[in-house]
Amino acid sequence: MANVNQTITLTTAQAIVRYLAAQYIEIDGVETRLCGGGFGIFGHGNVTCLGEALHDHQDELPLYRGQNEQGMGFAAAAYAKAHLRRRFMFCTASAGPGTANLLTSAALAHANRLPLLLLCGDAFLTRLPDPVLQQLEHYGNPTFGVNDAFKAVSRYWDRITHPAQIIQSLPAALNTMLDPADCGPAFLGLPQDVQGWTYDYPASFFDKRVHRIRRQAADIAEIAEAAALLKTAKRPMIIAGGGVQYSGAVEELTTFAETHSIPIVETIAGRANLKATHALNIGPLGVTGSDSANAIAEKADVILAVGTRLQDFTTGSWTAFAQDAQIIGLNAARHDAAKHMSATVVGDAKLALGALQDALIGYVSPEDWVATAKAERVKWDDYVEGNTRLGNGPASYAQAIGVVNAACDPRDRIVAAAGGLPAEVTANWRTLDIGTVDVEFGFSCMGYEIAGGWGARIAQSEKEPDQDTIVFTGDGSYLLMNSDIYSSVLTEKKMIIMVLDNGGFAVINKLQNNTGNESFNNLIADTPTATHQVGVDFEAHAQSMGALAETVADPSGLAEAFARAKAADQTYVIVMKVDPYEGWTTEGHTWWEVGTPHVSENPKVTAAHKDWESSRPKQRKGL
Repeated sequence: MANVNQTITLTTAQAIVRYLAAQYIEIDGVETRLCGGGFGIFGHGNVTCLGEALHDHQDELPLYRGQNEQGMGFAAAAYAKAHLRRRFMFCTASAGPGTANLLTSAALAHANRLPLLLLCGDAFLTRLPDPVLQQLEHYGNPTFGVNDAFKAVSRYWDRITHPAQIIQSLPAALNTMLDPADCGPAFLGLPQDVQGWTYDYPASFFDKRVHRIRRQAADIAEIAEAAALLKTAKRPMIIAGGGVQYSGAVEELTTFAETHSIPIVETIAGRANLKATHALNIGPLGVTGSDSANAIAEKADVILAVGTRLQDFTTGSWTAFAQDAQIIGLNAARHDAAKHMSATVVGDAKLALGALQDALIGYVSPEDWVATAKAERVKWDDYVEGNTRLGNGPASYAQAIGVVNAACDPRDRIVAAAGGLPAEVTANWRTLDIGTVDVEFGFSCMGYEIAGGWGARIAQSEKEPDQDTIVFTGDGSYLLMNSDIYSSVLTEKKMIIMVLDNGGFAVINKLQNNTGNESFNNLIADTPTATHQVGVDFEAHAQSMGALAETVADPSGLAEAFARAKAADQTYVIVMKVDPYEGWTTEGHTWWEVGTPHVSENPKVTAAHKDWESSRPKQRKGL
């Protein structure tokens, strides 16, 4: 430990990097560096000072060169998710458009409660050279610029206006990212001149520090109230969210459910809390859920919601539950625990589930309720088996999912995001092992798939290098953001990418049709301004970025192609066309509130509006 009176002269940028390199975290008794490194694209706003500092610490903090700033942020988010929020990556971008490109990534991390450190260039503090390249001028407020936009999508935001400021700001940013309740992106704006200014920093600021994730015990009165409520339950149910895994509470959740014989349903973020074969796993819940989970959800009288923010796809826009069902919100975040007037248990899931189990001694839910839930799951499993069966209709997402599910290793990591695939993966994927599914549906962000797969693979290579990261993406998301195929090749972070081509934005076309509208501007074939209808050679495109690639004609050839991909030692892309109209999973959906036209000259739109609104009486009104 450095002498408290000893100082070291460093630039602001050098001090930031040196501090990050000295931060560690204890995970399962092992100390590892908290920051896994970073993703960066340099420009005039970050290359000369921050770039110089990162160059000198590249062994401790490896810097991955991105192809697109938004993709860098997605990769960092997926990395943090794979490490269960116990490690993070930073992203650095130049002032102006480079930083602006990170806004979507920050929003994704914010929605998903993921740690992400943004180190972004900013305009000169002195203003002597103003206006500078890429600076936005606000005539009445010279302090206002692009970086202020991040205030809406950051949990912690600061602009470094003096080198000494980071002595307070950096620890505050890290504490935010490591807090189970407040976890999310931290943004530091770094003016170009301040990055290079020096300060005599206390040497002790750079001493090694070992962090631990805080485990907040729940209030004993809240535990007692929750236990009393559960003891009255004749039809109890547990909703298991992503927070169960972030808390490391999978074992406690399983033991709690088994001890008290309570059925469990999973959110999208909570997929892979239980294996598909667990007797009390009744399936995924909500709009993209299962008939089995939704069937018991609408009958449950007491619902224990653990580690979930209860977004609309989980709650069916709050139509999935009985109007008089009572909810207990168990969450590290008070904001999430208290939703819909829930009885709150604010605290760490691992500790709270143990305390709640002790308070619930002697309670077991009725046998007929559990038998009903299990019977519903059997029926859903039969449906999924038929839905994923080859030859049951045109080539579909579900068939492709079934082939990969049968052929992959139980510890392979599955990544999917926006479009139709989150619903299809959530409904049809049979979880083979705990914590192996990453369906990004908190922000439902197109483009996350391949970039997130790269970040997930970087994390996987640190923990389970012999397993594979498998990405499911549609052609729409592929065209939006595909350049991290090249990133994965450059960095030797192999992915297996399934490109399922349905000719456009087919799931939104489906929604368009389901609400009475005509197909318009979603499928390439239905886009009037697409006057030269050509297909994309996704195989050749992926090969041009250094990946191995092949196209299969139908799902029957997919298994052999997947075997070749597994045997390969570099990123492998498999392309297959799927039908845009037929083959969707038609069961398992709750109602979802979508704004539909109240009046229209199209009678189909009017009829669809009336039909859609017919389910509104089931909606809970915030209670």
